[in-house]
Amino acid sequence: MRVCIYGAGAIGGHLAVRLAQNGHEVSVIARGATLAGIRAHGITITTPKETLHAAPVATDDPAALGVQDAVLVTAKSPALPAIAPALAPLLGAETPVAVVMNGIPWWYPHDPDGIAAVLPESRVIGGVIYSACTITGPGRITVEHPVSRLLLGEPDGAATPRLAALAAALRCPGLRVEETPSIRDWIWTKLLMNLSASPLALLTRSAPKDIYAEPACLAAARQVAAEGAVIAAAYGCKAMVDIEAQITLGQSLTHKPSILQDLEAGRPMEIGTLLEAPLALARAKGIAAPMLEMLVALVRLRAVAFA
Repeated sequence: MRVCIYGAGAIGGHLAVRLAQNGHEVSVIARGATLAGIRAHGITITTPKETLHAAPVATDDPAALGVQDAVLVTAKSPALPAIAPALAPLLGAETPVAVVMNGIPWWYPHDPDGIAAVLPESRVIGGVIYSACTITGPGRITVEHPVSRLLLGEPDGAATPRLAALAAALRCPGLRVEETPSIRDWIWTKLLMNLSASPLALLTRSAPKDIYAEPACLAAARQVAAEGAVIAAAYGCKAMVDIEAQITLGQSLTHKPSILQDLEAGRPMEIGTLLEAPLALARAKGIAAPMLEMLVALVRLRAVAFA
């Protein structure tokens, strides 16, 4: 299977190595130091159980790769408006695009950037990943847990051959891949986990362990997660997460959420899909979400301060 991964950061590099280890023809779209590093020495991922290496074709020009059997977009959501039209050289008539990103996707629908005009829902496979990854250098990735989890699903819930083929290509002992008819539920599930930790981590520049040690932060996390669950229900979705269990887990976590990693590295942050999109969906249904509204305002101010 010919698979191109657009965005060879922590998640993209991780998936590229897994695909290559499974014997597929893998290429990555990258730029700058990441591109140079992958061209020089490939991609290495280190987990608690193993170290794996692959040397995928790496380029910053999609036209150099030709039509693919599948494309995975793993870049951060702020880059998507520029990425969507650039995918054209990679797409044949039947090429699916699996979008593995945090937050509410444009096909939900919540499409302030008009992405559906160039990347319609019919082309898309939704993706939700649970994989705590950190970039330690160009083409160097540390994966915190020995087994990561990836959920893939058609936006309409259908079981399709293209979904089964992509899931099979990625499935391996270190990556549990599941096909789901409820990808929208899983998007909200991951989003509620992010809502309870990511904005507070960004504002305090702290890991979950330190955030949840503060009673006021703990109360804020619970409230914003509860607001998110109400918004999800209003759109016919159920978030399948026990927030109390997640908080208990978070009380021992020193891994920084990706949005905080982006702030500290000076990269664009996923404020739109993680925070602004659910708030917009709440307002569209007339749902009061005061904690979410306050956190969005504070995060916007934080982003401006570090711009």
